[in-house]
Amino acid sequence: MRALLDVPAPAKLNLFLHVVGRRADGLHLLQSVFMLIDWCDTLHFELHHDGSVSREDFGAPLPPDDLIVRAAHALQQATGCAQGVHVATEKRIPTQAGMGGGSSDAATTLLALNRLWGLNRSRQELAAIGAALGADVPFFLYGSHAWVEGTGVPTEPVELPPARFIVVKPPAGLDTGRVFRGTDALAGAAPATISGFRTAPYEFGRNDLQPIAGQFCPQIDAALDWLSQQGLSGRMTGSGSAVFARLTQDADARIPDTLPADWSARLCSNLAAHPLRGWARE
Repeated sequence: MRALLDVPAPAKLNLFLHVVGRRADGLHLLQSVFMLIDWCDTLHFELHHDGSVSREDFGAPLPPDDLIVRAAHALQQATGCAQGVHVATEKRIPTQAGMGGGSSDAATTLLALNRLWGLNRSRQELAAIGAALGADVPFFLYGSHAWVEGTGVPTEPVELPPARFIVVKPPAGLDTGRVFRGTDALAGAAPATISGFRTAPYEFGRNDLQPIAGQFCPQIDAALDWLSQQGLSGRMTGSGSAVFARLTQDADARIPDTLPADWSARLCSNLAAHPLRGWARE
């Protein structure tokens, strides 16, 4: 095997996000459900035998030492693997959107190189490597929609009925750290339960970061207002700045012409499972 082509890295949406407290070290404690959707980046991996790690970008350029490159180096270091790789990327998931694009790219890199380099590592072993790269990386290695606790750890798989969504991303992005620093005065929410979530999975809860993010990025409120004008109830995902709304079965399957020209939008469906589930040992 010398190459793996057209390898997907799916985005996620936070169906809700509650801030329930803070640890002694200042990290926020969360509850959320992460849902995989079919808005994907595409990565291509070519085996190199000299141990080198390189990357080229078919779209907008990424930072030289992005999470893809860091994931490859981390896997080499953790396993002692002497193989290398050249990765070509097609970025489609917006950045600074709360959709986990960079973390998903890192997880897909770990899974793809686990196969390309013949490492046969388990999902748990890869998750331990991924956790050092970013809080969301273990979720994308988890393989399914998940109930998430603490600092972002998936604790239980969640089954969700098939649904369609419109996801809207205004031009402005948001730095996750800046948004979370704005929650210092936020009182911790009462813990939610999975049983409560299951009664109405697509209407449950709220995003506690949304009011704070809206102060830093008024385009979030503008995007939510636009969804409301379409008769849709929107919510921000993650730490923003993308927003989304579930579509009813009889909704018009198109993006209305009133969407501002410089915004990104896509009609998406949730996935049954991560497309690379099974690329690592259980």
